[in-house]
Amino acid sequence: MINLKNKKVILTGCKGQLGSKITEIYEQQGAVVCGFDIDDFDLRNKGDVLSNYRNTFDKLCGVDILINNAGVSVFEDSMSRTEDDFDFVSDVNLRGTFNSIQSFVKCFDEHKQDNASIVNVGSIYGVVSPDFRMYEEGDRKNSEIYGATKAAIIQMTKYFAVYLSEKNIRVNCVSPGGIYNQNNPQNKDFIKKYSERCPMNRMVKDDEIVGGIAYLSSDISSYVNGHNLIIDGGFVCW
Repeated sequence: MINLKNKKVILTGCKGQLGSKITEIYEQQGAVVCGFDIDDFDLRNKGDVLSNYRNTFDKLCGVDILINNAGVSVFEDSMSRTEDDFDFVSDVNLRGTFNSIQSFVKCFDEHKQDNASIVNVGSIYGVVSPDFRMYEEGDRKNSEIYGATKAAIIQMTKYFAVYLSEKNIRVNCVSPGGIYNQNNPQNKDFIKKYSERCPMNRMVKDDEIVGGIAYLSSDISSYVNGHNLIIDGGFVCW
């Protein structure tokens, strides 16, 4: 019942693990995906974002879906966090998402579109703290600033769901649990501990996250607005 055929999509962070899978599945379903990554422009630069989005809207005669997937993190111990690292994660994840939404809506208005869907990518760590018992020395521990920006994205989702409702633009969020990377697997001990911490006893697969994004971006979810869909196998239940 999820129909993405001929849907026109702007996707940020298209070259990462999740972004690549989103592109693959959406194109398989007949969508037209215009993907952007850091090689194309920097989301922190509002002028570049607007210029590229305008070109995309003009080329495709409008865009139906915006997926804000781009994001970064840092992994040093919190007590060693530098101001530059803090600002980098905050600027890309939070300011970048804001710039993307703002530019998308400006182009939406210029093309006098009737409706659209925005899906932001959050994280379970915007809802709960990492369980540090899962990490060993040298593991890539999730950072305080990453979680803070993801919590802010969840709140920004709710704000814009209300603010943009009069334009018939729905805004929702998907918050993934730990995604297993089949091409570059995480530490075996971490996978074991994470799986034991999760009621479904495993990490999530990237295509399972895409299923939730597809649902929220498609017309089948036409009355879903301001929702944060947590896809984590029940991780945050404990």
